[in-house]
Amino acid sequence: MYKVIITKPALKELARIDNSDQQLVFDKIKELKKGHFANDKALKGRHKGKFRKRAGNYRIVYLKENDILLITVVRMAHRKEVY
Repeated sequence: MYKVIITKPALKELARIDNSDQQLVFDKIKELKKGHFANDKALKGRHKGKFRKRAGNYRIVYLKENDILLITVVRMAHRKEVY
C-alpha cells in the first residue's frame, strides 16, 4: 500500500473540476494508493520521471518514489491543458 500526498496546487485544480469528474479522480487516486499502475504512462521531456493516470478527460500527474512507498500527485487538469 502506498501513501498518497496531494500538493496544494493539485488540490486547487481538483476544486475547479465538477463533482462527477472529481469522484472519478478520487477513484483513480484510490487505485494509486493500492499500487495499480498497469495502464499508467511514463512522461517524457521536461516531465521525465513523472507518470500519468487517465481519469476520463482528466489526467493525474504524479511522482512515484521507489525506496519509500510514496506517491506525490503533482497536477490534475483537463487533458488538453495538463502538459
